[in-house]
Amino acid sequence: MSQYDVIVIGGGPGGYVAAIRCAQLGLKTACVEGRETLGGTCLNVGCIPSKALLHASHQLHEAEHNFEKMGLIGKPPSVDWGKMQAYKDDVIDGNTKGIEFLFKKNKIDWLKGWGSIPEAGQVSVGDTTYSTKNIIIASGSVPSALPGIEIDEKIVVTSTGALSLPKTPKKMVVIGAGVIGLELGSVYARLGAEVTVVEYLDVITPGMDGEVQKTFQRILKKQGMKFVMGAAVQKVDKTKTKAKVTYALRKDDSEHSIDADVVLVATGRKPYTDGLGLEALGVTMTERGQIATNAQWQTNIPGIYAIGDAIAGPMLAHKAEDEGMAAAEVIAGKHGHVNYDVIPGVIYTNPEVANVGKTEETLKAEGRAYKVGKFNFMGNGRAKANFAADGFVKLLADAETDRILGAHIIGPAAGDLIHEICVAMEFGASAEDLALTCHAHPTYSEAVREAALACGDGAIHA
Repeated sequence: MSQYDVIVIGGGPGGYVAAIRCAQLGLKTACVEGRETLGGTCLNVGCIPSKALLHASHQLHEAEHNFEKMGLIGKPPSVDWGKMQAYKDDVIDGNTKGIEFLFKKNKIDWLKGWGSIPEAGQVSVGDTTYSTKNIIIASGSVPSALPGIEIDEKIVVTSTGALSLPKTPKKMVVIGAGVIGLELGSVYARLGAEVTVVEYLDVITPGMDGEVQKTFQRILKKQGMKFVMGAAVQKVDKTKTKAKVTYALRKDDSEHSIDADVVLVATGRKPYTDGLGLEALGVTMTERGQIATNAQWQTNIPGIYAIGDAIAGPMLAHKAEDEGMAAAEVIAGKHGHVNYDVIPGVIYTNPEVANVGKTEETLKAEGRAYKVGKFNFMGNGRAKANFAADGFVKLLADAETDRILGAHIIGPAAGDLIHEICVAMEFGASAEDLALTCHAHPTYSEAVREAALACGDGAIHA
């Protein structure tokens, strides 16, 4: 049997990053991946392809709505769906091949196939068993469906099928108003589909700042998306070319239905651990089907670690990456660390939505005294010039110490702006520290500074 220091099971963001970090630390490393390409869900059928379609459809929106305002006169472009799909596939190909190159550069063996763990210290891939001192499980997650709803990835689809539809549907129903549903729903809405989002709760993007939720939904409605809130989906009836979604309103139990060409089931994801042999090994699992780990990402079985979507915490690629690096450090005898209080979240619609740290709702529930600094992008010169003045930056700081506790941004480049605040929080910065930092003009980032100023004497451009 081949002897390794570490075998990583899963080649997604958590797994491939863990493998690279292990190799950098001098450990003989292999990574098991059954797909034809590395990168996992994220690079193949998740983060990367969805962002490509979001970018392409945003350019179409700009051409249709803003070009003429800037003196760019001409007919709006038509959509060649085949070419847009080819563009998306090229993006995937470039990224996945990049990971393959990094494996070769770092002398990581790619064990092609699906892995299982017959016993601690061994990983089987096909008919071959490999010996290893340590195992990192980075098996990721898969879409979770509603009971009784049959997914065919043609008429009733998950995010995977939604990325590769043969054509733009005339009518799309999205079940679930979370990140995936809103991102992909907005893609097809920009491409001309009539999109209706059906959500069980009374708010979109559950767990986010309440003010952001309301503003975000209002903007998406303005863009043409429809919402049915407080609705429990009962069933989805499907024919060869159509579907009917039946739901009951929670407020009065009245039953209604919507016809659709495509139904996107976007009701979250669940850990994928099938076939690993965890039950036979005696690996402790949580009630939610996650692998239980300690503060060092170790399972109850010595030498077996787990990271990413397979364990507790937000199912985010960057969270998995951080855990992958940290687990590698632990295995190498160093100190691995992940600050779970400073993990940003981003929704890549237009405008983007980003958050980090506490919300007002959580601070109120904790009984913690806080202050709010808020600045609307309407007061930002760059945003107004770019027809991107919808939204705001909200900063939350401790009422006594002024230490930044959280931030919530809806507006242009929110997914990039949030990291200034993440760095500040890592250093335990106050809102005043941010307010006293010179920001280039004109930039979107000035809105962050203005929100910080609003935590003190007040914003300048409000």
